[in-house]
Order: sequence, then C-alpha cells, then structure tokens
Amino acid sequence: MRKAKLVALLTVCALLSGLLAGCAEISDGYYSDGTQATTSETTTAPEVTTSEATTTEVTTTEAVTTTEEITTVPEETEPEESSISDIEELVEPISTESEWDYSTLSTEGSGYGQGVRFDDLNRPKGALNFNEAYGEYNAGAIQETEEKTIMLTFDEGYENGYTAAILDTLAEKGVKAIFFVTYDYVSRNPELVQRMIDEGHTVGSHSWHHYSMPELTVEEMMEEIMYLHDYMIENFGLEMTLFRPPKGEYSELSLAVTADLGYKTVLWSFAYADWDTDDQPDPEESLQKLIDRAHPGAIYLLHAVSETNTEILGEFIDEVIFEGYTFVSGN
Repeated sequence: MRKAKLVALLTVCALLSGLLAGCAEISDGYYSDGTQATTSETTTAPEVTTSEATTTEVTTTEAVTTTEEITTVPEETEPEESSISDIEELVEPISTESEWDYSTLSTEGSGYGQGVRFDDLNRPKGALNFNEAYGEYNAGAIQETEEKTIMLTFDEGYENGYTAAILDTLAEKGVKAIFFVTYDYVSRNPELVQRMIDEGHTVGSHSWHHYSMPELTVEEMMEEIMYLHDYMIENFGLEMTLFRPPKGEYSELSLAVTADLGYKTVLWSFAYADWDTDDQPDPEESLQKLIDRAHPGAIYLLHAVSETNTEILGEFIDEVIFEGYTFVSGN
C-alpha cells in the first residue's frame, strides 16, 4: 500500500517536474521512477553469510551418536530453495529492554544434547543440567515436574507428506502437540499450519531462516525471531511464545535475547536418529526406544519428515498412556 501511494505521489511529481525537480530523492527504499534503491533501506529479512545460510532446515556435521541416544540433532535438509518474499510491514527497527547486560554474556556457541546418563526417574541428566544452568533465561530442556507427563514436539523444516497423517493420529488419540516451524515451512504449507491451529495444537518458532543463533549479531537474532513472529500474526492471527533454536545451538547471549523478546526456549529430553528420509530407523526398534525412554516431564523431539514416526506414533501414544503418562502442550 505504501508503495502504491508513493507511485501516485511520484506521478504528480512528474507532472510538476518543472517545480519539483527534487523528487528524484530516495523515499522508503524507492527512487522517484519506482525502482528500488540499492542502499541499506531494504525490506527483506537480513542475509547472513554463514555456512548455514539457507532458507530452511540444514544438516549439521556435529551429530554424535551413541549406542543409546544422540547428543545433538541434525536437521533435515529441504530439497529445494525458496525465495524470501518482501515484507514491507516488518521494516520497523526491533528494540527491547533487557534485564541483562549483553556485553557480559557469553557468545560461545554450544550444541545441545540430552546425553546418555539418567537419574533414578529415567530423566536424562543433560536435560536437568541445562535447566539448572539456563533456567534464568526462560529456557528448558525438560519440564519442571516429577509427574508422568510428556510434551510431544515436532520440528517442521519442510513437508514430506506425513504431517496430515500425524495430525490425524493426534486427533484420533485426543493428544495435543507442539509444532516448531520455519518461515519456509509456513509459507509453503499454510493449510497444514492452519489445521494445526484449528485443531488446538501449539505452533512455535524455529526461526525465519534456520540460521545458527550463536553466529548472529543481537540485531540479527531479534530479526530471525520477530520477522516470523510478525508474519504469523499477520497471516494466521497467532502470537507465538515458544522458540526452538535451529539445530539446538545456543549461547548464553542468544538465550537472553530470546527471553527478552518474550519467548521461552524449548529444547528436548528425548530425540533419536529419525531425520534421514533415506535411512529410516526400524519401526519396531524405534517404538521400543520411545517407550523405554519415557520419563516424568519428558519433552520428545520428533521430526515430521519421518515415515517411521508416522507409522509408530499411535501405538507409542497408546503404550505410554497405558503406563500412566498424560500428554501436555502449550506455554
């Protein structure tokens, strides 16, 4: 709309060119002939020249597997790139006040993993340690409870044809889940995102570009979160409050920035090697692993691109409910 008004104004300027010779100045990122200015007044999300600079999920090389669990979770890679649309509505500078002095916080990046050591309640000590270390930044990897509850979460980097079936199973079982989405996913699959919302699931942010948060400046971190935040409000009427950092990578500074923007960082206390669509794990073995690792306050990370997860989801829900667990989701 602003561009249309500008074009109309420039038409008048052209008619009165004898009087208004100065109308060739840059205004709102456009010259008087309607061409976009090649200056810093652009309106798209910022590009970051890092090795993870893609518009969607990116595979990381830091994945470390063990005989029981994985310590980091590499993300599935979207098969083709998509363009980032112009978002003129989001050009206002992002600012926030912080209770922390950012200059004193560590920028050292860490790759989260729940580890392979467990307490007497079967809870991974890596998740408990993360909560203790970073709880002040409204960040957690396990629910703060000893009740037998499970939070079921799905990362959505790209659509592999299984999300509708996953939603069908969740509806059949009466279970609510959290779906962490990127801009690329929501822009390509608005019907599925709307279905998540309509059926009472929680939609959380997985960032705009899926860049590693510790590698960004404070301003870039804010834009990665708030560009998608505002996009979801404008297109779905949804204000998100949960954030999962891409690839589980974080720094003390990135967690503080996320908290300042009104978001809770949600990692996980269970994940397994489910993301490789060309090498899917055995369904029977995977089902048993999911059941065996259940624990009070669990946060399960599953990738929705997985055929195995789609196949075993219903039986997993039935089995852990039989063992006395309930499913929770939300803020």
